[in-house]
Amino acid sequence: MSSRRRRPLAALVAALASVLLTVPPAVAAPAGPGTGPGPGPGEKIADALRDSPVYVDAAYTGAVPAARQKDLVEHIRRTRLPIEVALVPLAKGDAFDGDPQVLADVLHDRLGSQEIVLITLDRWADALSGHEWPDDRHQARDAVAAVGFLAPMKDAGLADRLDKAVDLIAQGDGTKVYHDATAGLDKGTGGSTGASGKPAAKDKSASGGGAWLPITAAIAVPALCALWLVRRRARRRQASSFTFPQAVFAAHRAADEDALRHRAEQEVLALGEAVQTRDADTAPGLPQALDAYAAAGTVLDGARGLPDLAGVLALTALGRDALRGNPIALPLCFFHPVHGRAERRITWRPLGRRDQLDVAACRNCAQAVRARRAPEVLTDRTPGGRRVPYFELPADASVWAATGYGSLVAPGGALGMTQRILNGDFTRSRNRRH
Repeated sequence: MSSRRRRPLAALVAALASVLLTVPPAVAAPAGPGTGPGPGPGEKIADALRDSPVYVDAAYTGAVPAARQKDLVEHIRRTRLPIEVALVPLAKGDAFDGDPQVLADVLHDRLGSQEIVLITLDRWADALSGHEWPDDRHQARDAVAAVGFLAPMKDAGLADRLDKAVDLIAQGDGTKVYHDATAGLDKGTGGSTGASGKPAAKDKSASGGGAWLPITAAIAVPALCALWLVRRRARRRQASSFTFPQAVFAAHRAADEDALRHRAEQEVLALGEAVQTRDADTAPGLPQALDAYAAAGTVLDGARGLPDLAGVLALTALGRDALRGNPIALPLCFFHPVHGRAERRITWRPLGRRDQLDVAACRNCAQAVRARRAPEVLTDRTPGGRRVPYFELPADASVWAATGYGSLVAPGGALGMTQRILNGDFTRSRNRRH
């Protein structure tokens, strides 16, 4: 269909939708990523989801009040599945450009979870959209889409539809439910079908004055549903299990990297000033601090992304600990060193592995592991360009994977971070990867 012929169709659909569909009240779009101080909207939502699997924007608390949110949290936890719900108003031009897939990808990236099922709002009013990583094992996309076509859900509120979506995801046969629920629409608009897929009853009083709205509704509603179905299916075919919005994340990461590089530079300068004012009598750990300072400078000079800059922070922390006479202090958080100093050591089993690791974790990551939720992890790129948790890279391809930013090695041991970098491991692994 040519663009000239698509425009009238789009205008007609928009006009009919404005008459027949009820949309939620307008909400001011959140500020775009990186505009203004503090974390962007994606990071704020991700922070909330680390504490609870249900995030409801103020615009939707009327539809999903606090009591229903609490019930939904318990419902999700009973499934023992990594389901997260993020109800956020979407509008063209907002931080996510009104696209639920961009919102989902931003949250997936920020949460750093390998396995996650995410329920968001869709483009169409308060319809729901399902997203799943690393694959479609729970059939979440179809399960969530099916909710809007089930007859019992026709007049259900948003909270009830979320509960149903969670049920269908846990049931595990969302694709079959979706195809059964939309079977009538597959036949086209020639035989009008209702939400249950059964033929809609004809309105015998269609003629006469004032009857145009029922006639329009009888024709337009199935047409809109069919068009919505076609567009959704086309989008599902085009979308991969992980659609990476490059332009959005490129801007995010550029800003994050610039800020972290500036912070790393300041940390190295501060450590350099500190070692110059100490001597071996007042600071027995001065030699170790000097080594950490030299290693941090080496990494900073060759840093090519967030993982390397996080390594600078880990090394300067080692240097400060040495100067303070505390060489066995906990390192930075294993999962994401930018979180800061670890609070405790925990036992953690990576997804799909039987062996366990003893790692240092910050409070939020430790709580996530204890609640059987995936903590936020720092990601890095494989030689092929795929983004994975940094610790999944081979040890000979990443000094950070080999050391866990200090969690996997003894601070003063022969294979510690400082010693590896001074021995040239950082340069060799960087060249091997790039």
